[in-house]
Amino acid sequence: MAYVLLGIAIAAEVLATSLLKTTAGFTRLGPTVACLGGYLLAFILLAQAVKEIPVGVAYALWSGLGTATIVAIGAVFLDEPVGLAKLAGIALIIAGVVIVNLAGEH
Repeated sequence: MAYVLLGIAIAAEVLATSLLKTTAGFTRLGPTVACLGGYLLAFILLAQAVKEIPVGVAYALWSGLGTATIVAIGAVFLDEPVGLAKLAGIALIIAGVVIVNLAGEH
């Protein structure tokens, strides 16, 4: 169940981060409330997940999957460029998440 909570926490964080641009610097009420609500939900669920998942493992998954997803969203929906260097960086982040998870099992 902890990994389900972590997955929902990551999704909430990704949604909130995706909404940041629409808040216009937190000057638009609706997007701002949705964005902050997403971050609040994400942190509440992350706090619950780390009761059972080692915090290093949980945070590696949180940050790695969140970063990779946000880069993909930026490329697909926000017309942000994705070059070889950015792809290599994402690959290194994913490799780091895998290594941290494998190290957490031993």
